[in-house]
Amino acid sequence: MPPPPPRVCFGREDLIEKAVGFAEDLAPIALIGAGGIGKTSIALTILHHKRIKERFGANRRFIRCDQFPPSCAHFLRRLSKVIGAGVDNPGDLTPLRPFLSSREMILILDNAESLLDPQGAGAREIYTTVEELSQIETLCLCITSRITTVPRHCKRLTIPTLSMESAWDVFYGIYDHGDRSDTISDLLRRLDFHPLSVRLLATTASHNMWDYDRLAQEWEARRTQVLRTDYNESLAATIDLSVTSPTFRKLGPDARDLLGVVAFFPQGIDENNLEWLFPTTSNRKDMFDKFCALYLTYRSNGFVAMLAPLRDHLCPADPTSSPLLQATKERYFTRLAVDVNPSEPRFEEARWIMSEDANVEHLLDVFTLIDANRLDVWNACDGFMQHLV
Repeated sequence: MPPPPPRVCFGREDLIEKAVGFAEDLAPIALIGAGGIGKTSIALTILHHKRIKERFGANRRFIRCDQFPPSCAHFLRRLSKVIGAGVDNPGDLTPLRPFLSSREMILILDNAESLLDPQGAGAREIYTTVEELSQIETLCLCITSRITTVPRHCKRLTIPTLSMESAWDVFYGIYDHGDRSDTISDLLRRLDFHPLSVRLLATTASHNMWDYDRLAQEWEARRTQVLRTDYNESLAATIDLSVTSPTFRKLGPDARDLLGVVAFFPQGIDENNLEWLFPTTSNRKDMFDKFCALYLTYRSNGFVAMLAPLRDHLCPADPTSSPLLQATKERYFTRLAVDVNPSEPRFEEARWIMSEDANVEHLLDVFTLIDANRLDVWNACDGFMQHLV
């Protein structure tokens, strides 16, 4: 039997209905998105949907792909057991095909990134096997994954963050100690309406019986530590799955530092500035592409940005401890020193500030707090004011 459905899946009704329609047509489906975005909850809601129960009856199967070693042999053994084929050690899909073809079935592969990561051991063999599964006519394959590498036949559904209304529903469905508050609305915005973060915040507040003022104080003081429940469920755990993945590790030792710089800036990094900001990072474009492929970042209006909860976790605790961030700071300061006189030959370089005012303001806020006596910081502040005028 599949796992029980989530208690509720707020704000995803249209997406769920679309996926159910695909499933009824036996089309393969890929639910992809960042860690903690709600992929598993949506998949389980689909699995227990009334129309899916009517269509597939008892032939609804669910596999957690992160609960066994990532190899084709382990996957095939688990698949055989879950679907009830009775084949002990299948070498490939051949002995399972008669069983899979004898009935209509829906099969969910949850956390499939643990199998489909292209840099993982035996990745090509596993991907080929999952690709073959997606083409079996009697099978609806539904995978959830935090990487974009999915079988090419899949109907791809990217999972967005919540709406404000849905985030309220999630929070107050757990925290029932008062009416809706502007304090909570502000916290939800600062979490970018990230479902897991909202749920963890509500759970921690409820377990500790904090009122709104205490919750706001704890958030300001401890941020990511607040997003950890008494049962040790945390946002950090789901982020760490991404930064310890084979694809991320393959990027090399500079990847974590580069990700920390992205996390530092509220707007993220302008992709047009990669060469200017990171001249010594040779594979910078590939790194940014992989960050997006792993859903650690996303692209928005020319910037590679990061959801706020991920930023809080991945940003360097001490900005002065990151040589790459220090070098990035110096490059911002160099641009802030450009004369804003229109007759000056470098005036056009100064116009970049119009699109990066939030980044620069944050940079200056942080470094004036770190050392209020540094002349270069105050010169940069003066340059910033001149640019704004």
